[in-house]
Amino acid sequence: MSNIMRYSVLATDYDGTLATDNHVNENTLAALSRLRSFGYKLILVTGRQLDELLQVFAQVDLFDYVVAENGALLYSPANRQEKLLGSQPPTEFINALRDRQVKSLSVGRVIVATWHPQETIVLETIRHMGLELQVILNKGAVMVLPSGINKATGLAAALAEMQLSPENVVGIGDAENDYDFLSVCGCSVAVANALPMLKERVDFVTNGSRGDGVIELIEKLINSDLAELKH
Repeated sequence: MSNIMRYSVLATDYDGTLATDNHVNENTLAALSRLRSFGYKLILVTGRQLDELLQVFAQVDLFDYVVAENGALLYSPANRQEKLLGSQPPTEFINALRDRQVKSLSVGRVIVATWHPQETIVLETIRHMGLELQVILNKGAVMVLPSGINKATGLAAALAEMQLSPENVVGIGDAENDYDFLSVCGCSVAVANALPMLKERVDFVTNGSRGDGVIELIEKLINSDLAELKH
């Protein structure tokens, strides 16, 4: 069986992988379009809240699905439908964080987020209130989600809609929160600028950083020589 038959989906992180400083360059967008023209499906898997993503990434329609809020929200650009994959923490929790002066607090549809070093107060508050919540760290970002929700569960929800298996997916990312979804993909890839711990755990590390690394991977997919990258 050829590689093109085996891998039919590219799942990519946004910040630090596809994008540099909020922006996806034209060459990367062209490569994504080219991959689509070869029949591949594209899934964007991000920790960002959807509204924020749509403000900075006008070309979201290139993707079949967007997994936002680190796995808590599924979005279909084609029909602009959203599907919540978890429930927002109670208002009492959010108010408690505000009362404790947690800085840069943002509240999404499900996710509650802030920045290091606020995770100490967040964890104390979760414990004090006895909530079934988890804290996920991502390069200084502190994300609070219902237990059991992460990028892997979000990817699984997207694949269920598409009736595809994780074995069909090539995933690419750069940070701690990407490991969950990369670990279930048929082939896992880290961009050159990825954290060392992630590079050690994937099948392949690109020579290029960020968007250049994504372009490199796309070229390998199109040229059907991905097999030689696997350990």
